[in-house]
Amino acid sequence: MNMIVALTPADADNGFACCGAIQHAVSPGQVAETLERALDEAGSGVVILDERLVEEVGEEMLQSCERRWPGVLVVLPAPGISGAGEDYATRLIRRAVGYQVKVRK
Repeated sequence: MNMIVALTPADADNGFACCGAIQHAVSPGQVAETLERALDEAGSGVVILDERLVEEVGEEMLQSCERRWPGVLVVLPAPGISGAGEDYATRLIRRAVGYQVKVRK
C-alpha cells in the first residue's frame, strides 16, 4: 500500500496526520537527509514537501529526486505566503513541459 509522507517545518501543526498521512517535522539542517529517507522508505508513494523547506534542499536536488524516484514528489505552497501559488504552478508547468517558463498575470 502506498503511503503519503509529508515533510514540514518543525513548528507546523500535525494537520497531515489527521488525514492519514505520515508527517515528519523537520528541523533546519536535516531536510535533505529526511527527504532522502522518505523517498527510500518502502511504501512511500507520495512525498509532500512544504515549500518553506525547498530552499534548504535546492531545486537541483528536487529535480534529481523527481527523475530517479517513481513516486510523486509534491511541493506544497506554504500557508500565508503571498505568491506561493504562482511558484507552485510554475514548478508544475516546468515539470510537465521539461523546461522553465515565465508565468505572467
